[in-house]
Amino acid sequence: MTVYNFAAGPATLPNEVINKIQAELPSLEGSGMSILEISHRSTLFDNIINGAQEDLRDLMAIPDNYEVLFFQGGGTGQFAAVPLNLATDHHRIALLDSGHWADRAAKEAANLGITVDTLATTKADHYQELPVLPAPLATDTYDYLHITTNNTIEGTAYHDLPETNGTVLVGDMSSNITAQRYNVSDFGLIFAGVQKNIGPAGVTIVIVRKDLIKEIPHLPSILNYDLFAKKNSMYNTPAVFSIYATGLVLKWIKENGGVDEMQQRNEKKASLLYDYLDHSKLFHNNVKPADRSLTNVPFMTGDEDLDKAAIADMTAHGLMSLKGHRSVGGLRASLYNAMPFDGVQALVNELYTFERAHV
Repeated sequence: MTVYNFAAGPATLPNEVINKIQAELPSLEGSGMSILEISHRSTLFDNIINGAQEDLRDLMAIPDNYEVLFFQGGGTGQFAAVPLNLATDHHRIALLDSGHWADRAAKEAANLGITVDTLATTKADHYQELPVLPAPLATDTYDYLHITTNNTIEGTAYHDLPETNGTVLVGDMSSNITAQRYNVSDFGLIFAGVQKNIGPAGVTIVIVRKDLIKEIPHLPSILNYDLFAKKNSMYNTPAVFSIYATGLVLKWIKENGGVDEMQQRNEKKASLLYDYLDHSKLFHNNVKPADRSLTNVPFMTGDEDLDKAAIADMTAHGLMSLKGHRSVGGLRASLYNAMPFDGVQALVNELYTFERAHV
């Protein structure tokens, strides 16, 4: 039985990458040393981290006036790092509350003493559509506007970015980085945990415009963009294995047509599942169609016991990790870059079989 992993993150990785890791694990590039034990000061690792940076630049068309940095601490760490590094003029940020992770970012910034203006929220509607700015952003008021480009839990995504009226745009791109095309130049800063589309857990990528990086007194070193930029992300020991594996996934994406090809594949996978859900008499997706995510699809029956039965049935057929987040319930299928079309087809087939038995 073929197993397909629909987990929201850590998530499925390309088989080719897993096979390469397995083959190289005892001896990286014939060195006699495993990737698990090489020094981060070695030439071997210099090549790995520099190659990963370059491949990400190529894939996302990152301009030369942006730094690519590798941190630890996940997106949660960046909820603190971004305001500490960027909210230094007005000490005030704007935010569009599109779900759980945007709310977490707002709370962390406020905890650090930053004024957070939530300009729009769709919380009252259970985040089933995206918030929109009610008016043009005031100029010279905010250090940046924070958005979550894809909402992993709620299943929404920005396909068109809000107009910032000159204010720096910060994007938490953790669950759709390289899964769909964005113009990096539209952002002052992008951050993303790699554990959904481009690697195993342990690395957080920060893409930040160089003019936004500055020396800031009393800033913790582990969150300091200026320090990490000067040290090529190696102020402390980096997550060597995770960066290595991320580099392999980035090469896999390049070999398979790049970000535009990933987006086309993801659109095809998502369309297959949404089309089934829109015609189903048992399962439904409540997200506004124009705001639907390509990578995270929540759906449910409306009956908690029936949802549990569906999850058990899918699991028995090798369709794994489909339980929805506790705040939404139901089921959730994550269709990241490495999820093959055949996996989504298998899911739709089994959902149809389950539906026939219960309607």
